[in-house]
Amino acid sequence: MWNELFPNVVIEDLWIATKETLYMTTISVAGTLVFGIMLGLLLYLTDRGNLWQNRTINMITATVVNIFRAIPFIILILLLFPFTEFIIGTIRGWEAALPALIIGASPFYARLVEIALKEVDKGVIEAAKAMGAKGHTIIFKVLLPESMPALISGITVTAINLISYTAMAGVIGAGGLGDLAYLKGFQRWDFDVVVACTILIVVIVFIFQFIGDQLSKAIDKR
Repeated sequence: MWNELFPNVVIEDLWIATKETLYMTTISVAGTLVFGIMLGLLLYLTDRGNLWQNRTINMITATVVNIFRAIPFIILILLLFPFTEFIIGTIRGWEAALPALIIGASPFYARLVEIALKEVDKGVIEAAKAMGAKGHTIIFKVLLPESMPALISGITVTAINLISYTAMAGVIGAGGLGDLAYLKGFQRWDFDVVVACTILIVVIVFIFQFIGDQLSKAIDKR
């Protein structure tokens, strides 16, 4: 069936490219989750009236987040070439795309984390303070658990953005379905390959969206 629809597509190439896209997406989502939550917490906690209120740190963090959010991803990859070569040892392949993917997505997710934390009921936080809860207890026992459904929804949206980022990274040799669609599809004017890669990317997006939705529903007890 597949060979009849896409006679020019080599299944082995498609399988390898799919695995590379999944590797890039999964690892970069994990990295983004960690760094995004750290940045989001810093933005929230140093804001006015919060636990670590500090205008200077908040302004510096917000500036860094806004700068990296403003840089188009394809340009960010190019800017990070020296950094990528330093820590990975190469600027080609799916591993080399990871620094740019994580650095590009973390500021975006950090803002979603900040929004999620701001939606936590202030009364719950005040009650925890009244019972003598320390800062780390409030963060790990109140803020993060209370905002977990929104955090999961946010990382789901970010994961879908990362899938599109991996396709863009493929244009400059990062591997994956984007690389296959560009090198063996567009450059050879073989649109069977382009369409096949597009279908698989859409399927991956749906899978991530489904998993994120199910996790969010399972955790949301409201």
